[in-house]
Amino acid sequence: RTTTVCLRSDLVILILDPFTTKLLSSCCKMSDLMSEKITIVEDLYKSREPVLEMKAIYFMSPTAKCVDAFIADFKPKPKYKAAYVYFTDYCPDDLFNNMKLYCAKYIRVCKEINMSFMPQEAQVFTCDNPGAFRSIYSPKSSDKQKTLETLADQLVTLCATLDEYPGVRYKKENNTENAKILAELVDSKLEGHIFMCMFPLFHLQGKTQAQLLIVERGFDPVSPILHELTYQAMAYDLIDIQNDTYKYKSKDDLKDGCKTIHLQLAEDCMQQFSNNVEKLCKAEQDLAVGSDVDGVKVKDPMRTLLPVLLHPYSTHDKIRAVLLYIFSLNGTTDENLSKLIQYVKIEEEREFILNWKELGVPIITAPSSIFSRKQSRRDRSQEQTYNLSRWTPVIKDVMEDAVENKLDTREWPHQSECPAAWNGSGAVSARQKHKASAQDERRTGSRLIIFIIGGISYSEMRSAYEVTQAVKSCEVIIGSSHILTPTSLLDDIKGLSKGPMEPFTLEERSNA
Repeated sequence: RTTTVCLRSDLVILILDPFTTKLLSSCCKMSDLMSEKITIVEDLYKSREPVLEMKAIYFMSPTAKCVDAFIADFKPKPKYKAAYVYFTDYCPDDLFNNMKLYCAKYIRVCKEINMSFMPQEAQVFTCDNPGAFRSIYSPKSSDKQKTLETLADQLVTLCATLDEYPGVRYKKENNTENAKILAELVDSKLEGHIFMCMFPLFHLQGKTQAQLLIVERGFDPVSPILHELTYQAMAYDLIDIQNDTYKYKSKDDLKDGCKTIHLQLAEDCMQQFSNNVEKLCKAEQDLAVGSDVDGVKVKDPMRTLLPVLLHPYSTHDKIRAVLLYIFSLNGTTDENLSKLIQYVKIEEEREFILNWKELGVPIITAPSSIFSRKQSRRDRSQEQTYNLSRWTPVIKDVMEDAVENKLDTREWPHQSECPAAWNGSGAVSARQKHKASAQDERRTGSRLIIFIIGGISYSEMRSAYEVTQAVKSCEVIIGSSHILTPTSLLDDIKGLSKGPMEPFTLEERSNA
């Protein structure tokens, strides 16, 4: 949803906090801002010289730190002629009253635009909160409930931005309840007083023909651990990309064009693939899928794993292979795990493996229970696949089942239901606005929104596009607390053993 600010012919200053800086950067360029007569973009927290002849637009998170910084710009003396304030989310009454008390005569506009999530791609969003993983899954966390509350608030603003009032479902798990808790929080906030005041039509017209499904990271531990061979996933896995920035040395003094850069990146990926990954992939796929390229069942996963352990791969690659072996068995014996840990030489770093239990993933099981908890999967034997890319993320099964109205209500309870007619067949919400755009023309049906607690992999992101393209009557939107890579996930898993965390608030996240 776009908000246009008209300030006549005056030139204006745009003031952002760290979170809104990221958010705006993902949506527009400086040239777009300049066309709206914005000449300067400033950091809310940095010292700035007064410019009394100019008006200022403040786009910021509704936190005490942001509001205090705003008040400091006008107390005791104003830095700008007037202020136009836009919050990403609902501003608590105490903060709003503070602004009113000290700055009322300078504030021309104060609005909440309800967009406290990060639009990552056309069909992908995040809450820009990697710290949520440890807050939710660490047994020593002191702010789990607060983190889930924040995620719920962000999901509600997503629904508001999409003009959707969805039915909410969650994946029922035996040993974790985070998905259930988050589903309850989201549905409660959607029905709550604040949301009803902001969007009264939602409650007058009732639920839209959209579903929000909430699952936990432990639901599919395989997808984020595998070596994924599509371009985007491969680049983030094999190349040292920090803050979405790829650094490389140019081969000549000429300025490289975007084609050239992608060729260099692809070349770097292929070099890593040829040196290390190609031989790993066959073993990984056999362990993940449970059969080889000819469809012959893997009867002894240890025989598949052993060549990987004997080869001089990196420790991280061996850990990933060991995890896939354990996942293929739904857990192994304590004795067998000790041998594997000794073999990989991670006696002092066994948390890389053991801490998966905090996500509800079975690591240690009694011999009698092995092979007893395998998930049923959709039959994809007739689909064309590459030998080294045979695995399909479990979330893609979920997407397809949801669209076809085949999700088992015992495994996927309804926290609240959308209209019973929803089946991805093309029924459209009365509030969905139809504009003459390619994106809207392509999507003529309902929406399926999926949220994965604890991080999302690139292969899962890709699944949303694949299902949307195949079905066409339903747009699948997928999101999470953050986007992960195999390396970052392993580091997060290991970090679950660390001491208590300081409370992690939306304010601190916006300053990260």
